[in-house]
Amino acid sequence: MTSKTSYLIGLIGSGIGGSLTPAMHEEEGRVLGLNYVYRRIDLQALNLEPSALPDLLAAAERMGYDGLNITYPCKQSVIPLLDDLDPDARALGAVNTVVLKDGKRIGYNTDWSGFARAFQRGLPDAPLDRVVQLGAGGAGAAVAHAALTMGARALTLFDSDEARASSLAQELAARFPDREVTSGGDLRETLRAANGLIHATPTGMAKLPGLPLPVEYLHKDLWVAEIVYFPLETELLKAAKALGCKTVSGGGMAVCQAVDALRIFTGREPDAERMFKHFQRLLEA
Repeated sequence: MTSKTSYLIGLIGSGIGGSLTPAMHEEEGRVLGLNYVYRRIDLQALNLEPSALPDLLAAAERMGYDGLNITYPCKQSVIPLLDDLDPDARALGAVNTVVLKDGKRIGYNTDWSGFARAFQRGLPDAPLDRVVQLGAGGAGAAVAHAALTMGARALTLFDSDEARASSLAQELAARFPDREVTSGGDLRETLRAANGLIHATPTGMAKLPGLPLPVEYLHKDLWVAEIVYFPLETELLKAAKALGCKTVSGGGMAVCQAVDALRIFTGREPDAERMFKHFQRLLEA
């Protein structure tokens, strides 16, 4: 247990004005008896491109930040700027948590563990024989790793960038040699034979409304797991629920990745259920 009681943390991303992560961290930090300040560093609000990331990291170090969460679109571009990676972040090629300590920048990934914990909490008995995932970016790499870690036997990846989906499928197939990991093909036909759909693209976010696939591709025997949490009920989840699909929102992943990140930043053990309750209150407000 660390004796440090004061923390300055930031969130770097684009269009993060609505993020509930700062409030979740600050409230749990307060309950743990910490002086915990969490600031947004919004590329969109600051009129900056992702190419400003090296300057932002250097500025955070100069201003005494203890750590940073990293979100869209910087989870992969941050990696060359770090001194070391934890094994999961290295395997995933994506970082959402950076500890700044003793002049070093260490990268972690709590997206995959957050998704796994939230999925098992929300859909504990969901069949994982054949899973389809939309999105093969930074968050997509994390949740695909989580799905395979949880026992998915066959995983098919789709992405608007087919080369990116193919590359991720090859990496996962090498990491999980006893599973069938493929990319592309006929999305409608693949979904017809699937147990579940994981959605890991930004489509459906408040700033990118809409559906990531034609609604008629969904069917009632499909569970649907979302990673977008703002809004909590995306158009995809509304459509899936209307068909009678079991669903899990992106809220659970948002909370569980925050639980794991706060533990990494402080060495303290957050109370996950307390953070879930606070998250619900924030949404209702």
